[in-house]
Amino acid sequence: MTGIVVVSGNPRAGSRTSTLAVAVGEAIAGQLGSPQPHVVEAGSLGPGLLTPGDEATKAAVAVLTEANLLVVATPTYKGSYTGVLKVLLDQLPANALAGKLAVPVVTAGVAPQAAAAEALLRQLLVELGAIVVRPGLPVLESDLPDSGAIAQKYAAALDW
Repeated sequence: MTGIVVVSGNPRAGSRTSTLAVAVGEAIAGQLGSPQPHVVEAGSLGPGLLTPGDEATKAAVAVLTEANLLVVATPTYKGSYTGVLKVLLDQLPANALAGKLAVPVVTAGVAPQAAAAEALLRQLLVELGAIVVRPGLPVLESDLPDSGAIAQKYAAALDW
């Protein structure tokens, strides 16, 4: 098992959403006494996401299916999760996340948009069989400079 895997659905690797997601993964790992998380940047997979048999995409899918816990993060695009995240998750077979814990993390400009996108991401993760942690973590873009503190507070509040 891979342990904790952070998936950033931002088209741009190293984004503020990715920074938040990694901070959440690291904070959860600290709470659980787990090794540091493995990070999958969906945007880094580029055109390979749409290329059958792409080795990097196959490796990313394998990491996701071997994880015990996933932190799945996305900025809000057009009221939902990003297309690049959806394309990556579409590579997973039915029920590939069965029995795995998943933490949805969503960033957005305004709170209602973040909450709506978090609900859509939650629905997608449930469709893949994941046990989705409640509450998820919707974060406003204006709060992203405090990603480390937000992640620590969130992880400490989860009831493991």
